[in-house]
Amino acid sequence: MQAGTLRQALLFALLPVALAFDGAPRYDRWEVIGPGGGGGIFLPTISPHDANLLLVSCDMTGAYISHDGGRSWRMFNLGGPMAFFVFDPVDPKVIYAKTAAGPPSMKHDRPPSSSALFRSVDSGITWRRVRTDSDTGGSLSSLAVDPADSKVLYAASQTDRAYAFQVSTDWGKNWRTVADLRDGAVKIFIDPLSAPSGRTIYVIGNSSVSVRNQDGSWRIGTPVPGLEGLGANDHGLQPPLVSAGFDNRGGKPIIYTVAGVGVFVSEDGGQTWRRALLPPLSTPLAPVAVATSLGHPDVAYVSYNTPRGHPAVESFFGVAKTADRGRTWKLVWKESRSSAPNVHDSWISERFGPGWGGNPFDLGVAPTNPDICYGTDSGRTMRTTDGGATWEGTYANGLPDGTYTTTGLDVTTNYGVHFDPFDLKRMFISYTDIGLFRSENGGKSWINSTTGVPDRWVNTTYWIAFDPDVRGRAWGAMSATHDLPRPKMFAHGSSPTSFEGGVCRSDDGARTWKCSSQGMPETAVTHILLDPNSPTNARVLYATGFGRGVFKSTDGGNHWEPKNAGIREKEPLAWRLVRGVNGVLYLLVARRSDDGSIGGDGDGALYRSADGADHWTRIRLPEGVNGPHGLGMDPKDSQRLYLAAWGRRPKHHAIGGGIFLSTDGGAAWRQALDKDQHVYDITVDPRDPRILYACGFEASAWRSTDRGESWQRIRGFNFKWGHRVIPDPVDPNKIYITTYGGSVWHGPAEGDSNAQEDIVSSEESSSATPVYAGPS
Repeated sequence: MQAGTLRQALLFALLPVALAFDGAPRYDRWEVIGPGGGGGIFLPTISPHDANLLLVSCDMTGAYISHDGGRSWRMFNLGGPMAFFVFDPVDPKVIYAKTAAGPPSMKHDRPPSSSALFRSVDSGITWRRVRTDSDTGGSLSSLAVDPADSKVLYAASQTDRAYAFQVSTDWGKNWRTVADLRDGAVKIFIDPLSAPSGRTIYVIGNSSVSVRNQDGSWRIGTPVPGLEGLGANDHGLQPPLVSAGFDNRGGKPIIYTVAGVGVFVSEDGGQTWRRALLPPLSTPLAPVAVATSLGHPDVAYVSYNTPRGHPAVESFFGVAKTADRGRTWKLVWKESRSSAPNVHDSWISERFGPGWGGNPFDLGVAPTNPDICYGTDSGRTMRTTDGGATWEGTYANGLPDGTYTTTGLDVTTNYGVHFDPFDLKRMFISYTDIGLFRSENGGKSWINSTTGVPDRWVNTTYWIAFDPDVRGRAWGAMSATHDLPRPKMFAHGSSPTSFEGGVCRSDDGARTWKCSSQGMPETAVTHILLDPNSPTNARVLYATGFGRGVFKSTDGGNHWEPKNAGIREKEPLAWRLVRGVNGVLYLLVARRSDDGSIGGDGDGALYRSADGADHWTRIRLPEGVNGPHGLGMDPKDSQRLYLAAWGRRPKHHAIGGGIFLSTDGGAAWRQALDKDQHVYDITVDPRDPRILYACGFEASAWRSTDRGESWQRIRGFNFKWGHRVIPDPVDPNKIYITTYGGSVWHGPAEGDSNAQEDIVSSEESSSATPVYAGPS
């Protein structure tokens, strides 16, 4: 048996085990839990061979594949958000995926995303890198595979503002430039009936269509009226502003594009254009995205909304459909403040209303069936299989008891997994954007748990703390501001003192809440800490107000007072608190700067208090470090500290990050891990202080069994942006990992040594040498 065949046989042998988890099958011992949904979802792309096989991407680095028409999804990770997906029209198992480089604003705040072209030859189970931007000196903006020969690839490569049309005849190992593209390139379409020796190729550019004729000559069509360009959107992703298809008669493609406030159609391959008028209603419709079926271009779908600021009698959004190339339209999805009767969403519309997700900003139609269309928005993936007559959410399944479970399409940011000490089956995930979620059955299904939280604070729950001695009592750190402590939240001059939020208290096991912030100004509370030695009738609590500092309560959270004596920062970005067994407190102040500098007012800091936060003393950070992010303490040795540090990027490479160890209470530090320069947090296993965990933003989680002296990567967890590790209190052999955009992972504490990770070889994928992989 060949190596490739053996590998695939082993992978499919794991499938029955994977199916035991909720959501789509995985090829390891991990599962992703939560209610599903959330985050910006893009690029619904359906196979031309099987309408049940499709992919979507998100703005949080993950990609998702479904083999059953969106009923279940498996997350896979290639190191960054996707720019596009392309199916091989000949081989149904071959898929291409292009990762997009992160936006410039991310370059210091987060590790930059890689930009590379990957190929899978096993229907998305594993991926190998074909080329990177550095290999060829340009970034791929579009790709197409020859409709009769899988070896032949056509691509548009961008260098600064110049575009080149390139061809490979060996599956992408080598490329040659055959033409310059004056108008750029968004998508490439190949006439399947043209001669293989001289393909007719349509390159849709920024404002017009360039055509490569069968004799190799090029011509450019008429610009689309009023078009301002089809360039990539703010996320660096390929825009959903153009779509095309060929009817069964062959010839020139039918092209649809969104331009300004209109939809335009070309029936002659971009030589001429006509405006497709949307329904003449009292409220003008603003088109957002358009998609047609590659094999049935008479049918197209347009996502629309009411223009902002328009004095409309009625404000609504949804999807319109045409079956006659844009001459007439029908509103097949129309919603406003209430759900439409033919739109059957899952929990997002139920909890926040249909306007939370809004109209799709990306659409995808099945190449072989124009009745199948997917729409993705800022939290949902919606599907129709009957030409728009009905729509349903595919990101979560509702259960008879009113709870929800994910289908595997998880694009949510979270900070902690919390357990009721009196009932470990009652567990919670503290989320950004969607607030706090609760499970009563050990994580099998979920329901929102923010009843009573002020509406303006519902957005984010950063942390909750349970009273270990009083059943049902808990406190929550709630805020209207998400994504802290990322500098992007205050990078444009806004003061963090303007952030809203506060502390809430629950007396029924965190099912319902009430505000408990008297004496505390409005502030984004990011952490709350309980002194377990304080009297049960007068609990001592500490809270961090991001931009305000530390607050303390001595009456169970009813009243608060600031405790900032000794803290130097004018607006201290108080992020996390840690309490040692000896009662000593530590405060982590987040870094304000994101420009790679050190030694200025933007540095983060670490403080210590031995008198219950009455006075704080600054601790010297390790040399070159100004981004303290998390702190762990040995419960048997209060002088042994573990610091998680966020690296800074003064030039091309991050420095000053990783894990640092002190054995003298922070007087001196030495580096214990430098492979990951963006470590979010450190966790000491409460069962065994020799065991430590760490996680960060470089597709890795780490485990140490010797008190931090050495570290091993936890195999199988490879989501790009990880937050923190929480040991499973029920099963000592498992852990939970919270993430920035991939919900919560649950799996083996030691990692899965047999896990089939998405990229076949991590070493190859991170090297500077292009990896070639033809069919195996």
